[in-house]
Amino acid sequence: MTATNHRQRVPKTAMVLAAGLGERMKPLTDTKPKPLVEVAGKALIDHALDRLAAAGVEMAVVNVHHFADALERHLKTRKRPKIVISDERNALLDTGGGIVKALQRLGPEAFLLMNSDSLWLDGPVPNLVRLGGAFDAARMDALLLLAPSAGAIGYRGRGDYGMDAQGRLQRRGEQERAPLVYAGAAVLSPRLFAGAPAGPFSLTRLFDRAEADGRLHGLALEGAWMHVGSPEAIGAAEEAMRRGSV
Repeated sequence: MTATNHRQRVPKTAMVLAAGLGERMKPLTDTKPKPLVEVAGKALIDHALDRLAAAGVEMAVVNVHHFADALERHLKTRKRPKIVISDERNALLDTGGGIVKALQRLGPEAFLLMNSDSLWLDGPVPNLVRLGGAFDAARMDALLLLAPSAGAIGYRGRGDYGMDAQGRLQRRGEQERAPLVYAGAAVLSPRLFAGAPAGPFSLTRLFDRAEADGRLHGLALEGAWMHVGSPEAIGAAEEAMRRGSV
């Protein structure tokens, strides 16, 4: 069987990470969860869920913790995709632990992962469609959507990864800079979570293991990525969306 036979279209299920405390978005997150902060008149989580629905995702598991009741009320108004709540009110599980808690609901196949504040402008082909088409279960445990760290709107960090000619990723060293930043979307195989620890842990722990096995891959985002990490970044994102340009 060739590698092409292992490739899939956009997964029908997704995990949306929405349980964080949103500390860098204060004071807005003193009264609401970050996913309900609005950019261009729409809550951040609706930008993410609308993108998933447009790509054909049928069901999204959303984890909740900070202002969980408000987020649940908001999500009840949605029709597509179908929303399933993963309740973390009693214990915030971090990115990795939150997904482990939801794995049974996500099913046995690869699924999409999105941060609730993932925001970008697509190119001619939607990036989630490109991501689903590029995932190859024979070679990958995770395929991350990555944006150039230089020129990303609202981003001033040092980047996250380098990528070789085969699309394999290497995480930057502590004092290094990297050309690519994780854009908050990925296709993940349940295989990635084999032997994962119980309780709270960061997903980067599993990304590092997949990298060591040569099974962490990346796909360059086409379009413009917006890092909405603070109240000040909202204006820059809205201006980019008004221009509709890269």
